[in-house]
Amino acid sequence: MANPPELAVIIVSYNTRDLLQRAIASLQTSLHAHGPSHARIIVVDNASHDGSAEMVRRTFPDVELLEPGENLGFARANNLALRHLGFPHGDALPEAVWLLNPDTETVGNAPAQLLAHLRAHPDVAAVGPRLQYGDGRFQHGAFAFPGLLQIAFDLFPLPARLYETRLNGRYPRAWYEQGKPFDVDMVLGAALMVRREAIQQVGLLDEGYFMYVEELDWCRRMKQAGWRLQLVPTALVIHHEGQSTRQFREEMFRALWRSRLRYYTKFAPRPYVWLVRALVAVGLAWQKQRARGG
Repeated sequence: MANPPELAVIIVSYNTRDLLQRAIASLQTSLHAHGPSHARIIVVDNASHDGSAEMVRRTFPDVELLEPGENLGFARANNLALRHLGFPHGDALPEAVWLLNPDTETVGNAPAQLLAHLRAHPDVAAVGPRLQYGDGRFQHGAFAFPGLLQIAFDLFPLPARLYETRLNGRYPRAWYEQGKPFDVDMVLGAALMVRREAIQQVGLLDEGYFMYVEELDWCRRMKQAGWRLQLVPTALVIHHEGQSTRQFREEMFRALWRSRLRYYTKFAPRPYVWLVRALVAVGLAWQKQRARGG
């Protein structure tokens, strides 16, 4: 039996050909220079019509390309790749799996750092890097579990001074800048590395989500199972946030709130879910009125 890979990287792409090419190229540069030396890269193309699949076949022949023939969404597409790897109980599973967005660029030895951190901390299920926008601006890479206030922040005009606070699920920027790993509730799915044993314990992603909140649900299940999750600020990934969904803003907005309601229904008490539904209904009505100029 072949030795299992140290790391498997899964990239789910939909009409992001140029970004995807840059993402794979930067990832391969990092892996070749810093390791791990035994890694697999899997791209799931969600029925793109911009030549993404052809580009992968032509430019990156060593990359494993999965083409389901339809847009599976984020969770189902990642699960397709996870099952392709043999999860949950195959014989040659990788030590860790890195979910990576197609609108990312891997910097330096980020994957090697994240994998080394998992190896050094067996009680940590998942880790993520520090993220920044393409222009160098800071981007939050991890969040606290959401509450009612975060819904209000998303739907209503609240004081800007509160946006970057823990009330809105944000960890202090100083924690990122000090360079030391810190515990978090969830790691953003743009660059989420998860150890094999955690996936085997909690299972694959919940396919009831088409897009958004999937990693929040996954991280919540890991925390409930007793695992820790951490952000490793010395590992860096550039994230051109939202590029892969920009062309469908209204559709994605609806998908976001469907996913959030599913999350609260799964994990919150029923009275809390009623409050969430009421707040969302009022907030969406206000947003529509605002869009009409009322």
